[in-house]
Amino acid sequence: MPMYEGIGLISEKHAVVLDIGHAFTKCGYAGEITPRCVVRSEVEPGKPLHSLSNKDDLYNALVDFIHRLYFKCLLVNPKDRRVVIIESVLGSSMMKETISKVLFKHYEVSSVLFAPSHLLPLFTLGIRTALVLDVGHSEATLIPIYEGVPILKSWQAQPLAGAAVQESLRIHLLDRSHLIKGDNKSGDGADLPSTPLAHSPEILTPQILEDIAVRCCMITSLNRGRELDRVNQDASQVTSLATLLKNSAPTLRYSIGGDQYLEIDGIAREGAAEVLFQMDTDGNCIGSMVLNALQSCPIDTRRELASSILIVGGTSMMPGFKSRLNQELLYLLSLPQYSDIKITEFKVYNPPSKPNLVTWLGGAIFGATDVVVTRSLTREQYLKDPSVPDWSDLRYNNSTGAEDPRQG
Repeated sequence: MPMYEGIGLISEKHAVVLDIGHAFTKCGYAGEITPRCVVRSEVEPGKPLHSLSNKDDLYNALVDFIHRLYFKCLLVNPKDRRVVIIESVLGSSMMKETISKVLFKHYEVSSVLFAPSHLLPLFTLGIRTALVLDVGHSEATLIPIYEGVPILKSWQAQPLAGAAVQESLRIHLLDRSHLIKGDNKSGDGADLPSTPLAHSPEILTPQILEDIAVRCCMITSLNRGRELDRVNQDASQVTSLATLLKNSAPTLRYSIGGDQYLEIDGIAREGAAEVLFQMDTDGNCIGSMVLNALQSCPIDTRRELASSILIVGGTSMMPGFKSRLNQELLYLLSLPQYSDIKITEFKVYNPPSKPNLVTWLGGAIFGATDVVVTRSLTREQYLKDPSVPDWSDLRYNNSTGAEDPRQG
């Protein structure tokens, strides 16, 4: 008996839960508390799945990618398992349709259930109302959920997430950082030879920038962030820059490999994430997303939603994120455009898992219920009519379609 068949029997045929994000994919079984594996969502190093715009290329890439998940990570036969796909309601229809085609036609899975990513985190807390803010890799998205129903007219999305932080960090490092060679094991206190990092920008690969952002960066307070903004906008303020460096977080040395080190000052560590809270020309930032969503919600739901904020996504794990967001919200409430909200405080839930795994955990809980049987799209239905239900398609949003089991 193949090894994956034996493990399949032990797990009692629980559904497979897939969360294919822009940066990482979480994969595991329904009913479990953590995913079995977390891998990069890449066809090959440096080539993300979501960067493919051609259907044929995406299909071939997904065939190889899902094969790796089933036969190297999960060790199960795809035909024996139902599948729960965690999808964003604002995601690509082409990605959704291609995943369905790969699972049904190539791997011949018995059924697939698409579950909305902003609704699933509520299952981890056993609640029905929350303002769900997902700060991932490529963008920050927000959808209010009231009594289990997403308020789609109030959705918000901005490209303010991990990719923006890493790009901001790259600019900071190229401006001021130095590359140091040598380890000075003699301990004589002599300065090691260094060169400006701007002379070797190729060192800052996406993987190194991501690692530096995770290991070294933090989010500072509102007042401190405003000071960093003023200095960054006016490079001539040398005195202010020196003062900020003196009072900032300690300078670190990040090992590049061998005897090379990258010097990262406190301003880069504190200032890289300021891009999340800086208003653009349209007045948008992470804080304004929350208030704009509240403004567009029915007035009798605003106070309850403001007291039920749920933050998920890997970028929200940066130290100081929740505290800074609360400061930003209270500051923005003092502006004239938000005077009609009439809210004085915000409350944030503390979910039972790390923010980057909360959505997957919700999918694992959801996939362990009988809904995965009654609401899934079966292979027979798909082969008869190769289309996938979608909330944005009027074909699946009419009064007579409510009894259709394909409605997800």
